[in-house]
Formats: sequence, C-alpha cells, structure tokens
Amino acid sequence: MNVLYEDNHLLVVVKEANLPMQEDESHDVDLLTLGKRYLREKYAKTGNIYLGLVHRLDRPVGGVVVLAKTSKAAGRLSESIRKHEITKEYLAIVEGKLSDEGVLKDTLKKDEKSNTSKVVRSDDPEGKDAELSYRLIKHDLNLSLVRIQLITGRSHQIRVQFSSRGNPLWGDARYNRNAKPGQQIALWAVRLSFPHPVTKEIMDFTSNPPRNLPWTKFNIK
Repeated sequence: MNVLYEDNHLLVVVKEANLPMQEDESHDVDLLTLGKRYLREKYAKTGNIYLGLVHRLDRPVGGVVVLAKTSKAAGRLSESIRKHEITKEYLAIVEGKLSDEGVLKDTLKKDEKSNTSKVVRSDDPEGKDAELSYRLIKHDLNLSLVRIQLITGRSHQIRVQFSSRGNPLWGDARYNRNAKPGQQIALWAVRLSFPHPVTKEIMDFTSNPPRNLPWTKFNIK
C-alpha cells in the first residue's frame, strides 16, 4: 500500500492503475482487500476489519483515494460528498486542441449491462446531471493536457463528457476508438481535499501520474 496518511478514522492511499476498488467478477486483487490486509498486518488484528469505500475511481484510473476506518467516518465523508465539500481534481490527456478553460454540463445515463455511460437528453427520466470544469495546461501536436475539477461524480463522467465532444482520453479502450491495445488510459486523480470527519480540519493530498507515456510527453514528473 502506498499510504499517504493514516489516523484512527482515515486511510488515504494511492490506488494503482488497473486495480479494482473492491472485489468484482474478475476476482483480481482489489484495493479494499489490500487495505484490510495492511491494517491486519500492521496492527496484528484478527477477525473482521472495517474499511469503507466512500468514493470510487474507475478500475484503469489511478490516484488519491480516501478510505474510512470507522462507519461514523464513512457516514460523515459521504455526507461531505453530498454537500459538495470534497474537491476532486484530475489530470487527463485528451485528443485534440481544447479552449483554455471551460465547463462541461451534460445529462448522463448508465447502461448497467454493458457498464458504459452516454450523454442523453436532459428530460431522460433515467439521466443524471453531470458537470465538470477544466483548464488547459499544455497542447502538444494533437494532444491536450488538462486539469479537471469534478463537480458531480457520475460513472465514467470525465471519459464520456470529453469523448462526446470529440476529445476522447488517450488510451481509453472503452470510449476512444483510436486507442491501441496495451495503452493505459491517461487519467489520474491528482488531488483530493476534504474536511476531516471528526476534527473538520481540511485535509489535502496529492499524487503525480506515473512517469511513462503519454505523461512524459508533457514533462510530468
């Protein structure tokens, strides 16, 4: 576990790319299991260990994640999410040239069977509002490095919203028809800020993307 912070209430870690948040049909090792294993070994605990998920990253996406070590902390963090008190920022590399900054607003609908989302009409009864803001950091050839702040947290939101505008994420096998086998999606959760569930102190954590392509095209270290 790459642990950024730990106290009696929280465990803040960096999730590696392609690691599931929790056990799924693949039965691959997952973040929640690794977290419980870490706590069991560190504190020589036996029996059941509580560790709660309060937000998620898509399996291919890495970056900062906070886990709750108590049910009270989980409930309060979830309430902070509902009140939009948590700041989630991402770096992404998308195809094409974007304007210097912008706000993307859509209505998204998730297909549970295919585990995909798409933009639908605003009056679709199954649609949910999706909003994010972005700032262009650098453009190189046909790629743009952008910093994104999520305002809502819908399934595959960043990937779908940019793809729907003709700017799919580099290496996104699900929403970018130009993605090649073996490429890793260029999306990383670089910053997470939230009020501590007990002390109310603002906690702020960061994580840089890995030092490989395509991030190295923009000298991200």
